Amino acid sequence: MADIYEQYREKREALKIKNNPKRVDKMHNAGKLTAEERIDGFFDPNTYIEMKPWTKNRCADFGLNKKDLGNEGILCGYGNVGGRPVFAYANDVTIMGGSMGEAGRDKIMNCFEKAMESGHPMISFNDAAGARIQEGVSALHAYCSTFGKTSVASGWIPQISIILGTCAGGTSYCAALTDFIIQVNPIGKMFITGPAVIESVTGEKTTFEEIGGAGVHGRITGLAHFVVNSEQEAFAVAKRLLSFLPANSKEDPPRYAENDPINRKTPEIRDIIPVDAQKSFDMKDVIRSFVDNRDFMEVQENFAQNMVVGFARLGGETVGIVGNQPKILAGCIDVNASWKAARFVRFCDCYNIPIITLADTPGYLPGVKQEHNGIIRNGAKLLFAYSEATVPKITVVVRKDYGGAYSAMCGKGMGADFVFALPTGELAIMGADGAANIVFKHEIAEAKDQEAKRKELTETYKEVFLNPYKGAEYGIVDDVLDPEDLRSRIIRDLRIIRNKKPSVPYKKHSNIPL
Repeated sequence: MADIYEQYREKREALKIKNNPKRVDKMHNAGKLTAEERIDGFFDPNTYIEMKPWTKNRCADFGLNKKDLGNEGILCGYGNVGGRPVFAYANDVTIMGGSMGEAGRDKIMNCFEKAMESGHPMISFNDAAGARIQEGVSALHAYCSTFGKTSVASGWIPQISIILGTCAGGTSYCAALTDFIIQVNPIGKMFITGPAVIESVTGEKTTFEEIGGAGVHGRITGLAHFVVNSEQEAFAVAKRLLSFLPANSKEDPPRYAENDPINRKTPEIRDIIPVDAQKSFDMKDVIRSFVDNRDFMEVQENFAQNMVVGFARLGGETVGIVGNQPKILAGCIDVNASWKAARFVRFCDCYNIPIITLADTPGYLPGVKQEHNGIIRNGAKLLFAYSEATVPKITVVVRKDYGGAYSAMCGKGMGADFVFALPTGELAIMGADGAANIVFKHEIAEAKDQEAKRKELTETYKEVFLNPYKGAEYGIVDDVLDPEDLRSRIIRDLRIIRNKKPSVPYKKHSNIPL
């Protein structure tokens, strides 16, 4: 009887990567952690439970069934993060490059099903070559199944991908379908086809870094929501991100102790925002001034920097913040800024996170390139996202809020529960100079001194429209606030509308202009 249990222990220990020195050395020599070390570094100590560790492939082709593939290139399980349950799977690139086949599919599907049934987030540690060629269509089915399950889980449980190695083809799509991607520089890469294939097909010579490095996806494509410089930093970012999120869409985000007074005044906002609308400032300074403990977790920091999005807390409760950035393109909304903000708004709406919008934009960015790249279609995504969102929505007109951008930044007609303006706020079709030339065209043309008349009438237009009071008179602006009262007013109004129950028509799902 003792031999049976000894045999069991030997088999169990043999499954562990740490007991296979060659595999450990392979990862460490590449400057990376093993899949086990990643899991151990992420979960709370002694809480991780591995699921289906004994699963093996049944492929008889190319003698695959004669090989001992250990964990089949994938670890799956669950544990606690900050005391809250989380599911995860991690590629083991030391097993056939982390390629996925039938057995890997079964393990991941089981992990997803348990996560979805229990309503807990899913984290993936991505470091894999793609489909296992030796298994043919079974390997394709494995990735196809993962794509399908990831998509079905979307909007029910939060999903975060951490890119920890060279992720080609299907592995990249697995990540792209999730809510957030954290890419580790320089080890993390994402691409569909590698440099060799690209050169053979197009003649272009390139590198893995040029097509899929963290710089590319952090700045150019926007695929990576966070770029970090170590695996440990990636784990810390994922944990912090989870701290803002609920376990699933039926729950509210976690609430924390109110350790920053609700009635704290924010007079510094007056100094941050120039009265002169032609001068820039950093919208992130405004955000940090009124959120709890100045703690703001920005998302996609290096992509479409003319739009700022991220998470914070107000009165201990999670909020999503969207704001124009006057420092970049004067806060104009372009193609990338539109879909960046739209996707963030939709995520917040999925997971019951109120949205605070800070507007300071002269409008959509004009230009032939923007039109050809689809500013109408992409701009419509942001309009659609705000209109569809049923979570509490509060908009603050910080300064300029002109033209179509008034709608894009969640004006009253987009379903904003409260629209506030600071005294520096300007709500109008366009700036005073352009408007005066149109409204007072004939008066200017008939004047003896046309330039003097233009300046006079421009000032007249400013007095009438370029202020927050006309909007307040019409009820489009709920109140004009002293900047020092911004924090307390937002928190109080959020609590009033926290449990609002908007009525929506029955439908299977909406048809956003993708």
